[in-house]
Amino acid sequence: MTDSLKHKIIEVCDKKIAQKGTNVGVSFYAFFKNKNDNPELLMEAATWWIKTHELDHFEKAVKIKALVNSL
Repeated sequence: MTDSLKHKIIEVCDKKIAQKGTNVGVSFYAFFKNKNDNPELLMEAATWWIKTHELDHFEKAVKIKALVNSL
C-alpha cells in the first residue's frame, strides 16, 4: 500500500471517529470523492480491502485504522 493511501485512510478514519464516535463504519469508498478521478488508487484500496483482508463492505473505522497502522 502506498504511503499516500495510508495517510488518506488514517485521515478519513480519524475524522469519522471524531465526528461520530468509535462505532462509526466506513467502506473503502469513503477515501475517495464521488467521481472516479484516480482509478489506480481506487483499485489499490479495493484490492487491499476485498482481496487481501476479505473485509465486509462496511467495517469499523477503528479496525481499518489499526490494520493500516500495522503495515
